[in-house]
This record gives sequence, C-alpha cells and structure tokens, in this order.
Amino acid sequence: MSFTPFNAPLLGELLGDRDAAAFFSVKADLDGMIRFEAALAKAEAAHDVIPKDAARAIADALEGFEPDVRAIGAATARDGVTVPELVRQMRRAIGEPHSAHLHFGATSQDLVDTSLVLRIKELSNLLDSRLLQVESQLERLETAFGGNGLMARTRMQAAIPITVADRIAAWRSPFEDHRSQLAQLKPRLLCLQFGGAAGTLDRLGDKAEPVAGELAGLLGLKTPRRNWHTNRSAIAGYANWLSLVTGSLGKIGQDMALMAQNGIDEVALSGTGRSSAMPHKQNPVQAESLITLARFNAVLLSGMHQAMVHEQERSGAAWALEWMLLPQMCVATAAATRNAVLLLESVERMGSPER
Repeated sequence: MSFTPFNAPLLGELLGDRDAAAFFSVKADLDGMIRFEAALAKAEAAHDVIPKDAARAIADALEGFEPDVRAIGAATARDGVTVPELVRQMRRAIGEPHSAHLHFGATSQDLVDTSLVLRIKELSNLLDSRLLQVESQLERLETAFGGNGLMARTRMQAAIPITVADRIAAWRSPFEDHRSQLAQLKPRLLCLQFGGAAGTLDRLGDKAEPVAGELAGLLGLKTPRRNWHTNRSAIAGYANWLSLVTGSLGKIGQDMALMAQNGIDEVALSGTGRSSAMPHKQNPVQAESLITLARFNAVLLSGMHQAMVHEQERSGAAWALEWMLLPQMCVATAAATRNAVLLLESVERMGSPER
C-alpha cells in the first residue's frame, strides 16, 4: 500500500483525482514560482525599480526555463525551502549583468505562497464546475424519481413515509451555500503574497505599493492590504470549505450506501463493485469513497488549524505542515466531487412508486 492514495497506482483511480493532482505536481509548483519572478521583473521595470532591459532579459531567459529538480530537492534539505536553489539556477540562466535584478525585494515565501494561490485559483474553478454537475444530477434524479416513496429513518429506525424528493432536497440544500461561500472567500484567498524579507517590502521604499499592485494585476490576483506571511486565516478558511464540501458529499454517500443495503433496496445502482469471495454482492464503492474522503478531510482540517500558529514574522515549521496537509485536502475534495457525479449518474431507480 502506498503512503498516499492520491497518486498511487492501486488507489489513485478511486481516491485520487488526476486533474486536481496536476495542480500540485512539482512542475506546476515551480512554474508558478517562475511566473512570479517574470511578472515581478516586469512590474519593477514599469516603476523604474530595475532597468527595462534587465526585465526583458529575465523574461527571455525564463521563457521555457527548465529547472534542475533534483538539485533543488537536494538543496531544500539544507535550506528548508525550494527558492534559494531555484533562484540560483534562474540567475545562471539569465547571466550577467542582468541576473542581479532577479528576485529584487522578494523573499522565498512570496514565491511559494503566490504559486500556491495561482494553483488554488484554477482548482477552485474545477471544484465549482463539479459542484454544479452534482446539483444538476440531483435535479435529474428528483425529476425522474421525486414522486416515489421512501421510509424516513431517524436514528436509523423507521419513522414516517416521505418521498425521494424530500431526501434529495436535504442533499441539495448545502451546495448552493458552498458555492456562495467560495465566492465570498475568493477575495481574501486569491491574493498576491509580496512582503519581502520580513513583510515590509523595505527594499522597494515608496515604490512598494505601486509595484505590488502591478504585480498582482499581471498575475490575475487581488492586492492584499498587507502581506499575509503569518496570517493564514484565508488558507485555513479554504481548508474548512473543502471539509464542508466533502462532508456534504459524504452525507449523500452514507445515505446511498444504506439505501442500497439488501432488504432495504431503496436505490438501484449500475456499475457497482464486485466481491472476490461472494459473487452475488454489489458493493456501493463510490458511495463508500465519499464517506472515506469526508472523514479524511475532517481529520486533516485540525492540522490546518494547527498550521495557523506562526511565530514572529515567518515560521518554517507551521508553513511546512501546511505544505503536507493542504494539497491532500484539495485532491480529496476533487476526488469526492468526481465520485459523487459518477455515483449519481449510476442511479437506475430510487424509492418505490407503490409507497
């Protein structure tokens, strides 16, 4: 069994998501950092912080630049962050006399955090699209089976008769809120990180604000009121949102698994899982995966709250914890949205027209 299911050969197709995992690949991460440096040089040249010919030389050298990933990995074991070796390699590719103007006024955290936000932006568009698909599938099921009868169950005991539409209404109700919450979070979340050595942009002087605004515009991000090196509330808020989404999808999965039980038979699913020992069984695998992913994210969320505790002006320890947890939560949420759509598409019958 692999140490992570999200890109593992055996479990990746069930619990992972290739589209989301691509946003957290080494290439995607480094590409975001390289994009930051090219945009920074352009923004600084626009405000006469560095020469314009230096910005052009930086842009030319970084176009198609391929870093030595192995060397960066080895250096990260010493430096605790990828940026010093990446910057060294970029400067070598740029050459004299312009290489000294690369990374002017920036710090490692500016690159790492901005790269993360650029990728979260793309991921969030993917998740928002998937949630719309979930809502669409629930609407389809309500149209097809909404008038059929179900037995309501409270505390897993039979209660009173309800309709399929009643249960689907309970499933659907969180998703409009989730999409609204994401829209409200984006202005705080999708922000440039640019604070320099200790968050003060001291090397840019009175050019700090215009350069930051220009840089944010070039990258398609918001300009924060100040750097957020140690203010991880928006990142933790995003992790909370991810857990809420998987929790709502897990509720659907839990109900579907119970509805599919032998003797209850309130739902018929196509493409169910097989048993190696009992050929008669049809296991609701996708429904079960939604439960697993919901519980997984709920566990990791506590770690993301722990990662909010940064000491002084930058923390290596809390920051690294975030690197370990957030990508897994993102991929888990993407896998849950994908599996939820597949599960809902597989429904052949819900409820009973006789009830």
